[in-house]
Amino acid sequence: TERNGFKSIIVRCVEVFYACEEALRLIHEYQRPDSPFVEAEPPGNDDVESQGHGCTEAPRGLLYHRYRIDGNGSILEAQIVPPTSQNQKAIEDDLWEFVPPRLDLPKDELTHQCEQLIRNYDPCISCATHFLDLQLERADV
Repeated sequence: TERNGFKSIIVRCVEVFYACEEALRLIHEYQRPDSPFVEAEPPGNDDVESQGHGCTEAPRGLLYHRYRIDGNGSILEAQIVPPTSQNQKAIEDDLWEFVPPRLDLPKDELTHQCEQLIRNYDPCISCATHFLDLQLERADV
């Protein structure tokens, strides 16, 4: 098991290779189903509620979603739990360990390295949200 987060790109390369092989296998073995979907009509009664949920593997981890609908099919509640929120604690824990030995770096370099660490978990988060605002307080010793 590789524990160095900066080597995650190697693991992703292996996963991409496997995904390509698996995609080719699925293409070659594909058989058209009788119906591409199953009709599901709401009962048409506001007093009847339904709930459904699903999980799927996403590139950054497990994506979980749950929905509650009324009898007419209107969504009453939707909850989506993306991998980013599931990884948040691990990202924070890694940053707490990663930063102290690098406090002598210039702020822009430390920010860049922290963003690299974060992108190992989620390649889009730091660019898509521009969320990292590194605050440094250095005491002269």
